[in-house]
Amino acid sequence: MLIDNPLTLIIAAIILFSYAFSRYLEYLNNTCRETKPPQNVKGVYSRDEYEKSQAYEKETGRFAFITSSFSTIIVLTFLMFGGFGLLDDFVRNYTGHPITIALLFFGILSTVSFFINLPFTIYETFKIEEKYGFNKTTPRTFVIDILKSGVISALLGGFLLALLILLLENAGAWFWLFAWISVTVISLFISNFYTSLLLPLFNKLTPLEDGELKEKIEALSQKVDFPLTQIYIMDGSKRSSKANAFFSGMGKKKKIVLFDTLIEKLEVDEIIAVLAHEIGHYKKKHIIKNLISGAVNLLLLFVLLGWAVESTLLPEALGAKHTEYNIHLSLIAFSFLYTPLSIITGIFSNVLSRKMEFEADSYAVSIFKKSPMITALKKLSKDHLANLTPHPSYVYIYYSHPPLSSRIDNIEKTQSP
Repeated sequence: MLIDNPLTLIIAAIILFSYAFSRYLEYLNNTCRETKPPQNVKGVYSRDEYEKSQAYEKETGRFAFITSSFSTIIVLTFLMFGGFGLLDDFVRNYTGHPITIALLFFGILSTVSFFINLPFTIYETFKIEEKYGFNKTTPRTFVIDILKSGVISALLGGFLLALLILLLENAGAWFWLFAWISVTVISLFISNFYTSLLLPLFNKLTPLEDGELKEKIEALSQKVDFPLTQIYIMDGSKRSSKANAFFSGMGKKKKIVLFDTLIEKLEVDEIIAVLAHEIGHYKKKHIIKNLISGAVNLLLLFVLLGWAVESTLLPEALGAKHTEYNIHLSLIAFSFLYTPLSIITGIFSNVLSRKMEFEADSYAVSIFKKSPMITALKKLSKDHLANLTPHPSYVYIYYSHPPLSSRIDNIEKTQSP
């Protein structure tokens, strides 16, 4: 065991802290479960539906406790018994090149992790989500999704890992800068072409047919000068009954994607209200602000990583027996050490996100109507079996969107035409 290495013990303490912190927040959230919903959301659920939402919260909470406890035990055991170092030794028996060492190391680690987590994923999808009427995924779709996701993750992850190693070997002290620029550019590319390149690999996109909905969407877009180019219907019901909508694209070419479940469950004016909210994100420049925020977070990460990978302490904390080509071990050790800071940056990101959601709601109401916006939010919350009484601390740490009651309060205070 690596009990003599102080940095190993620090990493173990961070893992335990992260686990305890998340469990405590879950406990706080559970204490609010029996709280009476605020007055403005009392009509969302019937008595039976509210009991169903509470049961869903309890079951998903228990499942999260089991999975997080199990994964924490596995990671701590692997860490303290030098599992990372042993895997590194095994990989070096087959290759001595820094890139292939790292690729093989992460390939084996990811594969083992996948098969350990697979039973939990299957149970969550086909037991819990099925029980509460959410799951529409067939075993065939489930397997195909896994294969496609695995190939994409291997190609993209392998490319990024190889790129980081090449930059580390050739950029020297400027590694952090070139790594930050490279990853930022790749992220922008993926974000811009997600709908046209990646999404069609998993879902079918069909142009919205002519009719009242399309006419109202185009009329709203023209009214507020939103550069809409295409409107698609996505077969979200292929996997889940949950409804959603989003737009993608940068610059002057915007695509709106509506889940078929959204069209099925909402009235036309309610769908327009949801899209007015999405347009609000564009008009308030939230996409640009999120890109800047993400870039700043990446910059902080790579500045610290650039310093960390120069130290031999990180790979030694994971049981490394070799003095060179240890970038893969340094990356893992760094990811553990970065956890407290990632919690802090995550809080800031969520605070910013909730503020943007309020602004988008207000914008939507200012160009359309209050009533369909409120009814749409209530229907979507009911559709997701949303928790109507989350604990404030849980909201502050984890919620990217404000609770339903807060959103309705904000909408009621906003003037509509």
